Amino acid sequence: MPNFSNVKIVLVNTTHPGNIGASARAMKNMGLNRLTLVQPKDFPSGVALGRAASAVDILESAEIVDSLQEAVKDCGLVICASARSRKIPWPMLSPQEVAQKVAKEMNVTNVALVFGREDSGLNNEELQLGNFHVQIPAQKDYSSLNLAAAVLVICYELHKTELSSINRSTNEEGELWDQEFATREEVEYFYDHLERVMINIDFHDPKNPRQLMQRMRRLFGRIRLDVMELNILRGVLTNIEQSIKRSGNKNK
Repeated sequence: MPNFSNVKIVLVNTTHPGNIGASARAMKNMGLNRLTLVQPKDFPSGVALGRAASAVDILESAEIVDSLQEAVKDCGLVICASARSRKIPWPMLSPQEVAQKVAKEMNVTNVALVFGREDSGLNNEELQLGNFHVQIPAQKDYSSLNLAAAVLVICYELHKTELSSINRSTNEEGELWDQEFATREEVEYFYDHLERVMINIDFHDPKNPRQLMQRMRRLFGRIRLDVMELNILRGVLTNIEQSIKRSGNKNK
C-alpha cells in the first residue's frame, strides 16, 4: 500500500466544517491521513464529523495551527492550489505533475499540499510560500471547484501515481540527491537574511520594493535549495555583513 506518512493536506481558513469532513473522507479514500487546519472558522464540529463518515480518525488527529507559515515550516516541498493567474507567474504544475513530484520526494522530505478558502483561495503572501502552484483544469465558464472536490482530485492523482510504482528515491533528473531539502522554516530564515543584506548594501528599498522579494522567492523556490546549499548562501550573506561592519569601523 502507498505510504503517505510524510504528506500533509493543509486547509487554510476553511469556512464550512462540512468541507473539512468531506476532505478528510477524500483523504482516507486515497490513503492519506495527515490533516492540518489553519484557523478553521468552525472546528471541532458535529457537521465535520458527519461528513467525514469513516474518516473520523483523521479529524481527531488533525493539527490546528495559527498560520500557514507554522503549518509548512517543517516541509521541504510546498505546493499551493491556485485557481487564478498572478501578476508574477509561479512555476505551475498539473495535478498529474504534482503527484509525480510528490511521489519522488515524499520519502526524503515532508510535503505540504495547501488549499485555500472556499470563496477566495490563498492570498498572494500565502502563495509565495509554495515552491510550486497547482491548478486543476476545469470548464472556463465554471472553473471553481468545491474545496473537498479539489482535495479529492489531488489525492486521487497521488494514489494513482503511487500504485504505478514510480521510483520515489530519485530527484526529477533521476539521480540520487546527497542532501536533504531545506525546510520551509529554514528557507524563510534565509529570505529574512537575504532581505536584510540587500537593504544594507542599498540594493533593496523596502519602501519601494518593486516586487523584488517576490521575484527572489520565485527564483529560489524554483531551484529547491538543499540544506548544504542554504548553509552556503547564509554563509555568503554573513560574510557580506561582516565585511560591511569592518568597512564601517575602518572609516571611523
